[in-house]
Amino acid sequence: MKKYRPVTPSRRGMSTINYRDLLTNVKPAKNLTSGFKRSVGRNNAGRITVRHQGGGHKRLYREIDFDLNKYNIPATIETLEYDPNRSAFIALVSYADGEKRYILMPDSLKIGDTFLISEQAPIAPGNRLPLSKIPIGTFIYNLEIKPKGGAKLVRSAGVFAEVLANDAGYTAVKLPSTEIRRVNQTAWASIGVVANSEHKLENSGKAGRSRWLGIRPTVRGSAMNPVDHPYGGGEGRQPRGTRRPKTAWGKVTGGRKTRRTKKYSNKFIVSRRKKAKRS
Repeated sequence: MKKYRPVTPSRRGMSTINYRDLLTNVKPAKNLTSGFKRSVGRNNAGRITVRHQGGGHKRLYREIDFDLNKYNIPATIETLEYDPNRSAFIALVSYADGEKRYILMPDSLKIGDTFLISEQAPIAPGNRLPLSKIPIGTFIYNLEIKPKGGAKLVRSAGVFAEVLANDAGYTAVKLPSTEIRRVNQTAWASIGVVANSEHKLENSGKAGRSRWLGIRPTVRGSAMNPVDHPYGGGEGRQPRGTRRPKTAWGKVTGGRKTRRTKKYSNKFIVSRRKKAKRS
């Protein structure tokens, strides 16, 4: 991590990742990038459906290979690069047949290392196998929910899941959220931990850096007018005024379960995620 001297108020406490020491100084591969328009929290009618998103620096989209379907062909890591669209680092890899793709970078590999996507691949960081071939206790990432459906889970910087057990054609996996879920044993996963584990230690230092990243301000409900929020209004500072905490639309929160009772994947959840303790 890179620390800064408090020469200005915004520099005090600021910490960033020293990308210059970690990443390869190259431009993104042109044939694997494209321009795109971010949704910035709007739906197809242009209405805000997710608040606090918008603005920020223009981004170039890197086409990441989440299908990882180059079986039994060794691949070599050529570059380690930054991706503005995700927290993890990405790597440009070259397969033995000459094809190049972007993948999520595993934590313990470096430029020049090789990996393999195969049912017979050894248990080593970066290699990809079906869950049935992965020993209990192994850390994994890029996890499929459905066989050959592409990596959907465990893709953020520094995260990993853990293989807990195999039973009746399913593998019990402990996800980063602490949820334990059963996944079909024929689904594939990569061995290791996602790179850039120091991402969680970053301190922006000032609100402006959040705006560059496309994060707009969050206004407290108690600072609004009564028409805008259940907590709004009053002379000076007022308590919440409602027995239970509510969202801006009056929906009760703070403990109420919101997951659909008939969601297809409920039967695959062995243990729900543990709630964070209040400090």
